[in-house]
Amino acid sequence: MDLLQLAIHFAGFAAPALLVGLLLAVLGPVFTPNRPAALSVWACAAINFVAGLVVLAAGLWWFGHDGKMATYAALVVAVATSQWLASRAWRG
Repeated sequence: MDLLQLAIHFAGFAAPALLVGLLLAVLGPVFTPNRPAALSVWACAAINFVAGLVVLAAGLWWFGHDGKMATYAALVVAVATSQWLASRAWRG
């Protein structure tokens, strides 16, 4: 496998974390309009993306291959939790 193929495989592996992280970072303020933003959208997106990559890597390690629905469910839960923490929503 050459470097280009490795980059394509990694991009395909990381795409769900990037998409879910960006969507939650952009749509988070829409669903909580009365809250001041704790972090910028890009900072929230980066935090969500890293949290998603960690979960995807853990799912790859645990199951031995990627693409399991349990891993994607854990991805959504982890990224939503990270968005909740980054937006300081627990302060009510």
